[in-house]
Amino acid sequence: MRSNTAYHDEMGRQFAAQATDSAYHAYTDRPALLRLAGDVGGLRVLDLGCGAGHLAAALVQRGAAQVVGVEGSEALLRVARERLGEGAVLHHHDLEEPLAFLADRSFDLAVMALVYHHIDARKELLSEIRRVLRPGGRLVVSTTHPTSDWAYFGGSYFADERVELPFGDGFALNFWRMTLEQFLGELLGSGFVLEELAEPRATEEARLVDPRRYDKTHHQPLFLSVRLRRP
Repeated sequence: MRSNTAYHDEMGRQFAAQATDSAYHAYTDRPALLRLAGDVGGLRVLDLGCGAGHLAAALVQRGAAQVVGVEGSEALLRVARERLGEGAVLHHHDLEEPLAFLADRSFDLAVMALVYHHIDARKELLSEIRRVLRPGGRLVVSTTHPTSDWAYFGGSYFADERVELPFGDGFALNFWRMTLEQFLGELLGSGFVLEELAEPRATEEARLVDPRRYDKTHHQPLFLSVRLRRP
């Protein structure tokens, strides 16, 4: 995501803290991504938009041979470095730009947690991901659910526009609304093969952390997760 949409400074610190144990991040989106990733033992994994390192830490814990994280916010990277230590290789890099520092066919799995809808150059990013994945490698992506965005922002479901969602203490998340057709169409059009689609609900742990948001995820789809394969 470009510098004006990355979570910098205090916004990044607030996001890092929230992602640690929030009902949506810790107990809805992240468990779904880890389930779709499956057995990562011995794999080289690329975490795009790795944020504060929560997902990367879970992948390391599950036996990934190496995790490489890429993040545009230095504030989030500082937290990720504290969390991961020497457990992962981290790069400060704008995902709107080519991943030129990564070799062709050098990863078994790429993960992208709630990042895709922030990106302008999605076609170019998907091309780069396909380049760095080995044949047969997987890509796991999550995004906000198109119907959830429609319910919140209103207007036309088919609107193609950037929107802002209030966050934290006076901040806003800036991202693209997109339809299910557009989201899947872009992924499949870049040469990936769909293996599984999920509309995750919060795990039981979330009931104790935030009963209201737990119930909401079980009545309304808030996130969308997919696993794809590079032929």
